Amino acid sequence: MLVKTYSASVQGLQAEQVTIEVNSSRGIRFILVGLPDNAVKESHERIMAALENSGFDYPSRQITINLAPAGVRKVGSGFDLPMAIGILATSSKVDASQLDKTMMVGELSLDGSVQPVCGILPIAIKARALGYESLFVPQGNIQEAAVVNNLKVYGVKHLSQVVGFLNGTHQLTPTQIDTRKDFFDRQHTFELDFADVKGQDNVKHAMEIAAAGGHNLIMIGPPGSGKSMMAKRLPGILPPLTLEESLETTQVHSVAGRLRPIESDEGLHCSLIAQRPFRNPHHTASQIALVGGGSNPQPGEISLAHNGVLFLDELPEFQRSTLEVLRQPLEDHYITISRIKDSVQYPCNFMLIASMNPCPCGYYNHPTKACVCTPGQIVRYLNKISGPLLDRIDIHCEINAVPFAELSKMQPGESSATIRERVIRARDIQTKRFSSLPTGEGVGRGRIHCNAQMTEKMLHQFAEPDASSMDMLRMAMERLKLSARAYSRILKVARTIADLEGSEKVQSHHIAEAIGYRSLDRSDWAER
Repeated sequence: MLVKTYSASVQGLQAEQVTIEVNSSRGIRFILVGLPDNAVKESHERIMAALENSGFDYPSRQITINLAPAGVRKVGSGFDLPMAIGILATSSKVDASQLDKTMMVGELSLDGSVQPVCGILPIAIKARALGYESLFVPQGNIQEAAVVNNLKVYGVKHLSQVVGFLNGTHQLTPTQIDTRKDFFDRQHTFELDFADVKGQDNVKHAMEIAAAGGHNLIMIGPPGSGKSMMAKRLPGILPPLTLEESLETTQVHSVAGRLRPIESDEGLHCSLIAQRPFRNPHHTASQIALVGGGSNPQPGEISLAHNGVLFLDELPEFQRSTLEVLRQPLEDHYITISRIKDSVQYPCNFMLIASMNPCPCGYYNHPTKACVCTPGQIVRYLNKISGPLLDRIDIHCEINAVPFAELSKMQPGESSATIRERVIRARDIQTKRFSSLPTGEGVGRGRIHCNAQMTEKMLHQFAEPDASSMDMLRMAMERLKLSARAYSRILKVARTIADLEGSEKVQSHHIAEAIGYRSLDRSDWAER
């Protein structure tokens, strides 16, 4: 007897349907074909134990299972549940009449309980796109799958629940969550606020510019000056995620297995990420940890920071080879991970925020503490960061230690909510400016959203300086020996400063301020 059940396999951020063909015939063997990996091959032992411990007899016949299409590699343990249901259906212990309208995903424990798996959200999206009426997922994944509407999503804890439902002896209720209400209710609650930051007004202004235009930023200052403190508060001033951005970001985290259940007194919440991600990898992170990879390619930190912030603290302490792999993703906003038999692509449109000490001891140019480093040591320390990488960082911001008079002030600083309002107004200007451009015109993929994504063509169209500003820029280029990329970055930052002021044209003082944010380009930086 031949029975077909349906599941899906995730490749990158896309899910592909997998048809599980189960055939029983005379014999005693178990045969599994269709390019399964080791986790799928081991499913036989899990399924046998799960069936026995759930009160079902394993068929005393030869079972042949084909995972179609046979040319696509099948990865993971999520095929356990549909294979077990297919085996029971071949011996008429499960009513197979609903199987052609149902997709299933889940790993089986030896006692028959259904365990969570990765990548449920892309699978749910695929199930709806293919017209399936229902989707069975582990109860631990129900919040991810319930994000998708127009699909009956059932969360199951045990194999017997699925068997009982298909046979009409057990009732299951599809999970429904008001995705939009839940998403928007969680968008504006932040634990960290810029009101807690004393002093550092110039740095906060630089971070406001970075947030308004989506610019990369590096902070250079002594230990304890507030670099990490301010970086962690940056997501609170960024514009809220749109539903489209949230869905794409959530898919990345779903594939990586990073989504966690969200519960409250009101019950379950959808797993949509409502706030922009903030990733802070340690400086010992490897290249693969940063950009993604492995034998079964998984998203790295740059993809987990998609539509959010990647914060690299103590930047010179990262291995230089690790930092160099960031150069291409910073330009293209996606990363392609290639293997011999496979190639996957993950989005990585993130803001890079970095911090570093000005020298090995950390106290170069400190107002009260003496630096013990020689000029040569300082130069070698700064040279750990390559010129091409610095070129891709729009804003270089020097930070000084906060004097006691500022620290002792009791009144709070400007709140994140106030700064965020200005950032949102500037982003609205940019959205309106770029809305007439066709999709795909910007750097990377899709529509352009902020000034940092402008192409050279757009710079001439939207950020062309006047004659006096051009003279000032030419002088800076010659004196600082800036590259063509740095020239573009200055114009993009100047365009953002003008947007924050509500100015239609880029003026000379906008250019002057943008040039001032190129500290590390100055040849005399380490000699002052």
